[in-house]
Amino acid sequence: MLFRYRGLAPTLFEPMFHMSDAELAAQGARRVTADEKPGFPCRVSLADAKPGESLLLLSFAHQAGETPYKASGPIFVREAAHESYDAGHPPPVFQAGLLLSARAYDTAGMMIEADVAESRDLESLLERLFALDGAEYVHVHYARRGCFAARVDRA
Repeated sequence: MLFRYRGLAPTLFEPMFHMSDAELAAQGARRVTADEKPGFPCRVSLADAKPGESLLLLSFAHQAGETPYKASGPIFVREAAHESYDAGHPPPVFQAGLLLSARAYDTAGMMIEADVAESRDLESLLERLFALDGAEYVHVHYARRGCFAARVDRA
């Protein structure tokens, strides 16, 4: 089975880069500078920021449907990320040895199954999840911190 890994649209965040620190704080967001790599995974480019790069840290509603599984959480967005990751292979932020959580949802936004896997085994887990009746899309999260990482669809 082929998959499509997708980052978030940069247009959702571009206006925020022009806000003052006080305006960002009023929205529960803040500007940060990457001080190590890895450690600041961008949810637009699905690449880790380089030390010295400017990012936004904000809460994002990654599962916005009106279901019991409605969810939001912290994400990083690189100021230099002007194009969404959209490819048929795992993104750079899913480097070897990373523990990931994958959650399959149906068209109504109800979770139908979830499991964890190391990044090297992610595609096997995705095949199993997409084989389930009703599986429409999968959200991948960083298992240790629980943060939303990316959406995966069938190619």
